[in-house]
Amino acid sequence: MNRYVGILEGLLFVVGDEGLTIEQIEDILELKEEEAKEVLNTLRNRYESEEYGIQLSFLGNSFKITTKKEHRDYYQKLIENPETNSLSQAALETLAIIAYNEPVTVQDVDTIRGINSREMIRRLVAKGFVCEAGKSEGIGRATMYRTTRDFLDYFGLSSKEELPKYEEIKEQIDDTDLYDSKYKEEE
Repeated sequence: MNRYVGILEGLLFVVGDEGLTIEQIEDILELKEEEAKEVLNTLRNRYESEEYGIQLSFLGNSFKITTKKEHRDYYQKLIENPETNSLSQAALETLAIIAYNEPVTVQDVDTIRGINSREMIRRLVAKGFVCEAGKSEGIGRATMYRTTRDFLDYFGLSSKEELPKYEEIKEQIDDTDLYDSKYKEEE
């Protein structure tokens, strides 16, 4: 059974905020319900140690790896620290999609990026660049997101109208020769 603990840990890391139901765990690991619960309990017990900053949580009918509440002050310092507040390429990509298409749902962003963006949007909300903008009218009434005033301030814009027009950006991309790189292979 112990060999499944590491596999489950990796699976929970990969799915992030979505988590896994007990049925999914049984199906993926090809275990019976009692065996899956034993693996979950082993992982939960491992994380109870003070040497781990994460825990196994059961939220919204799914098991998820979450941070421990007792470390919240440290997480807040990380978010507020200007040195760790720089934006990754994935964050910039997600922000651009939201800015040019707002209000949008996580699924809209996922479709455009071709990758799960839920965690990135959560981080952008934590940084104050994105906020909730109501619920969609579609099935499930998904949360919609838009950029904030902090987003505009960060990029030195007074309004969204100052963003480059999509056509201008597309022209620049189309004019770039992707095969003519400044990095040349050594001969």
